[in-house]
Order: sequence, then structure tokens, then C-alpha cells
Amino acid sequence: MVSALALDVGDRRIGLAGSDPTGLVATGLGTIERQNLEQDLAKLQHWIQVRRVDALILGLPRNMNGTVGQQAQKVQRFGHQLGTAFNLPIHYVDERLTTVQAKRTLLTRNISAAKRRALVDQESAVLILQQWLDQRRWQSSPAISEEPTP
Repeated sequence: MVSALALDVGDRRIGLAGSDPTGLVATGLGTIERQNLEQDLAKLQHWIQVRRVDALILGLPRNMNGTVGQQAQKVQRFGHQLGTAFNLPIHYVDERLTTVQAKRTLLTRNISAAKRRALVDQESAVLILQQWLDQRRWQSSPAISEEPTP
């Protein structure tokens, strides 16, 4: 069991998602409007304490060819600051196309354009966390082998 908090880190906002107690499902928690490092850390500290977070999951916006570009480097620097400030493990998840997928998901729910803009970072964080939870569960489950039938 792990209590994970996922962050979709942008220059203006940070989308938040948390795992359920079983570690199976990611749920959107909201969005933090970025101000400065001190205030951003204070807001995140609140979520970390309230949810008793064991691990921080950050979306890493790699370039389409898989390389680490300028935005991904910003996220890695922020992740290092988070790890230092909160003494928590930081895990990165490749988040290529999560914003596109989040926008599509919100569009299929018939959410208005104004609300979609407000929710896209949160929905991206949900996708990032769900990917991490699924991968973690898949890696920890025992291999299934089928016995040949005579």
C-alpha cells in the first residue's frame, strides 16, 4: 500500500491527483496556481500531510523523440527541490500526450470549454498517477503460468 500524490507540473499551474487507500485508483484533487517556490511548497505540504503521502509522482514531459528537453529539465529541478523539502521518494512518469488525452476525456464528458481549461491539469495528473499505479501493480504481481492440459 502506498499513498501517492501525482503532480502535473506546469509553469502556471500544478495539477494534483491522489491514490485511493488500496493504491488502485487515481482521483483528481485540484489545481494549485503557481506563485513562487516557497508558496508552492507550502500548498503541497498541506496535501502531503492531509493525505499522508509516501511518494510523489511527477509527470516528465519528454520530447516526442523521448529526449529530455527544457520543460522536462524544469520538472526534474522541481522534483529535486520537492525531494529535498519533503524527504519523499520522487518517481517520474513519461507524460507525453497526457494533456491531449486529458482534453479528450473532458470533452467526452460534455464539460464546457471554460471548465475544461480549469480541469485539464488535474485530469493530466490523474492520468499520470493511474499509469504509475498500474505499472507498479503489474510489476509486483506474480507471473501467471498456465499448466498444459493433458
